[in-house]
Amino acid sequence: MEAFLISTGIVALAEIGDKTQLLSFILAAKYRKPWPIVLGILVATLVNHALAGAVGAWLMRLIGPDAMRWILGLGFIAMAAWMLVPDKIDEDEANAGSGAKFGIFGTTVIAFFLAEMGDKTQFATVGLAAKYASLTAVVAGTTLGMMLANAPAVFIGHRLAEKLPVRPVHIVAALIFAVLGVLTLTNGDALL
Repeated sequence: MEAFLISTGIVALAEIGDKTQLLSFILAAKYRKPWPIVLGILVATLVNHALAGAVGAWLMRLIGPDAMRWILGLGFIAMAAWMLVPDKIDEDEANAGSGAKFGIFGTTVIAFFLAEMGDKTQFATVGLAAKYASLTAVVAGTTLGMMLANAPAVFIGHRLAEKLPVRPVHIVAALIFAVLGVLTLTNGDALL
């Protein structure tokens, strides 16, 4: 349960103002049909985070708990610093798969999957899957976190973007990552 709750919370906070949330706003404004966009985000996130989680679990088996404790601890601290860097969406990512042949759902799946590649939340999923034994709980949690941040963005659109205090949310997420990093480094046996 801890893996699920931490994964959900971290990704939901990390996603506020993230480029994939910005992509959600763009898709909502462009297509104005929320359900195929939300379902596309769900499918893209499940596939992306399942792959990222599998990589994290594989790395844990490959590297071992001692080395992984240092990698994860320093990685979480690096994620804390990265959270403080504002995201912007590239035009290529916003237009990925934008042909009419893919439809709204297909366009969303392709664009969102590509935008999530190398993103903060993908790296967080790798780290969380390496940290916790339950790959299913991590992927379910990170996917729920993505949906908690992105579904409202699709339904409410730009009105929500103007009212969210993005900087304070990023600071809270950065603090959570920093605490996870320090706890991992100082008490690795309890966390791995």
